[in-house]
Amino acid sequence: MKQLSKAALLGIITLTLSACGSSGDSNSAGDAALDNTPPTWTKGVFEEASQFKNRCENPRIGQDLNGDDYADQAGSTLHEMHWLRAWSNNTYLWYDEIVDQDISLFADPISYFGTLRTTATTDSGAYRDQFHYTQDTAEYEQLRSGGASASYGAHFKLLEASPPRLARVAYVEPNSPAERAGLRRGTEIVMIDGESFEDSSDIDTLNGGLYPEENGETHTFVVQHVGETNTRTINLTSQVVTTAPVQNTRIIETDDGKVGYLTFNTFGNITAESALIDAFTTLEEERVSDLVIDLRYNGGGYLAISAQLAYMVAGNTLTDGKTFERTVFNDKHPAINPVTGKAISNYPFVNESLGFSVSAGQPLPSVNLNRVFILSSGSTCSASESLINGLRGIDVDVVLIGDTTCGKPYGFYSTDNCGTTYSTIQFRGENDKGFGDYADGFSPENVSTTVGERIIGCQVADDLLTPLGEENEAMLKAALDYRVDGSCPPVSVIRVAQRNSSQKNDLRNDPRIIERELKQRIWLDNLRAGAK
Repeated sequence: MKQLSKAALLGIITLTLSACGSSGDSNSAGDAALDNTPPTWTKGVFEEASQFKNRCENPRIGQDLNGDDYADQAGSTLHEMHWLRAWSNNTYLWYDEIVDQDISLFADPISYFGTLRTTATTDSGAYRDQFHYTQDTAEYEQLRSGGASASYGAHFKLLEASPPRLARVAYVEPNSPAERAGLRRGTEIVMIDGESFEDSSDIDTLNGGLYPEENGETHTFVVQHVGETNTRTINLTSQVVTTAPVQNTRIIETDDGKVGYLTFNTFGNITAESALIDAFTTLEEERVSDLVIDLRYNGGGYLAISAQLAYMVAGNTLTDGKTFERTVFNDKHPAINPVTGKAISNYPFVNESLGFSVSAGQPLPSVNLNRVFILSSGSTCSASESLINGLRGIDVDVVLIGDTTCGKPYGFYSTDNCGTTYSTIQFRGENDKGFGDYADGFSPENVSTTVGERIIGCQVADDLLTPLGEENEAMLKAALDYRVDGSCPPVSVIRVAQRNSSQKNDLRNDPRIIERELKQRIWLDNLRAGAK
């Protein structure tokens, strides 16, 4: 099959680990005497972004986390807004749908940036661009360099965010405080630090306990395990938790062959490479005839690992010479990546280790299947959707069991200017057939709504009362039944808490939760961009 050269593979790793904050603009302002004349706006006339890059109202002094001097120079908010205007006109995927407004009408760069986006909607009525962010650069760099935050190792699923609230544990990380305290899938949260989870108005206490901000925080929980009538009181202390990307690898014996199953929770950890290799080595040795990959909680991460996983599913014959994902920028940049300055090339299915957590150049195992079952939810996003789309592009039958995926065929390179990191959609991914139009996600064909790109499969609710990987867990059972006769269970009600901005007791209205979700999304999105 077509392979990347060793130099190209090393380039992928370098980009993935370091290019996420690349600006894509040269800083020509430092090469000549500064012109302090305030820039003026002329409708429809755009200058080079480099003329305004790093010209700041409040220039930073000192060094960043990498020890590099800040490039900031004296400027104004007008310079900062003119840079945003020129940068967006050059790199934004739908630059021609931005309404070019007089910059003097805006008080600051962040409010102006909010207008530099399309207002077009998808077939569902949702905004096509739901991924337009700003973040303080110091905070962003801290997140990017650390990659870890305080946690108990319990992943909570909020089923009802407003009274009467309901939250259960979706899964726990091995060897984590949550596992040591006995939390397991389905455990219901009853009280946190003396406050009733169901109806307390003290959302600060509830969210402070659910989502600790610092290591070493201790909070008291009253919980109730599935199948028990009594509650238990436990103390949880937060720490940096090591994520296990792959869990529950198992072989299911059936009358007509072996079915492999694995829970895969993130592409965003470099250990996913070695974990997947170990899992697929087992699956290959067992000669499985079908495969179920559980991506219901996988929000994405490294595109390179998604391309490896696709190869491990389909093998050499189906992937030889095919494109896993091609990157499409706006029509100003058909051949050259406007951020990196490098030629745009198709991203292949990757058939060897890349050096994330296994020495580079080792052949990958594969189960060589032309069908795969994917368990999905609204949290199945980005690189997870690239896996679905990439496999469909080479005619692998992807059977979707669960709910509509998040709808993220887009990506960006977050870019700093004057202490703020801006994220704006700059490309979309397409498969070998040129398809990448799934802004409303992928939906099982029997889904009750009309949104999403429909593909074969069944809509099934997340069965939080049954351990992941057990054959009677609703999604896995539906996959096993479908492979026998193509049937689906009755459509079930999907319970996911939606943010209600008018409800003051809605836990998801807490700014800390909004910020936490935003940081996680930006982190994973930039890992995806780095593999381009």
